[in-house]
Amino acid sequence: MSGVPAIEARGLRREFRASQGLFAAPRRVVAVDDVNFSVPAGSVLGVVGESGCGKTTLARMILGLLEPSAGEVLVDGKRLEGMDRRARARLIQPVFQDPFSSLNPRRRVRDIIAMPLVAQGDVTKAEIDRRVAESLERVGLSTEQGTRFPSQLSGGQRQRVAIARALVLRPRIVVCDEPTSALDVSVQAQILNLLAELRRDLGLTYLFISHNLAVVEHVASEVAVMYLGRIVERRESEALFRDPRHPYTRALLDSVLTPEPGLGVPDVGLGDIMPDPANIPPGCRFHPRCPACFAPCASTAPRITSLEDGLVECHLAG
Repeated sequence: MSGVPAIEARGLRREFRASQGLFAAPRRVVAVDDVNFSVPAGSVLGVVGESGCGKTTLARMILGLLEPSAGEVLVDGKRLEGMDRRARARLIQPVFQDPFSSLNPRRRVRDIIAMPLVAQGDVTKAEIDRRVAESLERVGLSTEQGTRFPSQLSGGQRQRVAIARALVLRPRIVVCDEPTSALDVSVQAQILNLLAELRRDLGLTYLFISHNLAVVEHVASEVAVMYLGRIVERRESEALFRDPRHPYTRALLDSVLTPEPGLGVPDVGLGDIMPDPANIPPGCRFHPRCPACFAPCASTAPRITSLEDGLVECHLAG
């Protein structure tokens, strides 16, 4: 499988119908619109953007939890659509945002971790016990902690349980959807270090969804910036943080709070117009908020411009 991307998205689109009441026609909401990318095996693609930009919808399509309205997802060169559910689980696993709500509070930790193996239906009890013990040790939890319930663990320990559950089938790809946002800063660092160590030791590929730019800069090989369902910039991580080429990317980086007293909340010049996926503007969809907007932006959709280290979708890039 050398040279085949671990994950590939081709023309992904997802629409929803949002009810407006009993007598009104439902609205069409475009959550993801013509998204294309590939993730080489062993690397990390970070996906960033404001709430509502389509990050989580994209993650759910990559996991096979949502069917695309158009386009396709390939995992290890195989189309996700129509793939056997158990075979898909052996290839790709999720780690979700809130470890408390994603773990069954009535099951013991060892049983939670064992669930993916049990669902496969062809694994012996002895093998399940061995793999569960292996996963607990790999994420830094003891056998005794495996006998506890999630409520008896700290937030960081619960997220370690979620990671152990994801790894027990030995997948090649892990989709991390805001895996540290519900944790304290000190615990975030521990979980990020654990994820980096596991990627190095197991050769994992990550799709890492986050709104925290500092976290993404720390973990990602490449970064995709989403706005209103589209990827507007995708670059190598170091290059993007050093020299962002899309005005929205620059605004995101400028919005990061600093610890210096007296500076207050930064004004990034985006105004108070919030993006609405049910009412996407013509032309460049970022133009109503863009401080660099000029004549073509309001009427003509920008083309994707290839750069040495990625791509950007902006009239200014040309």
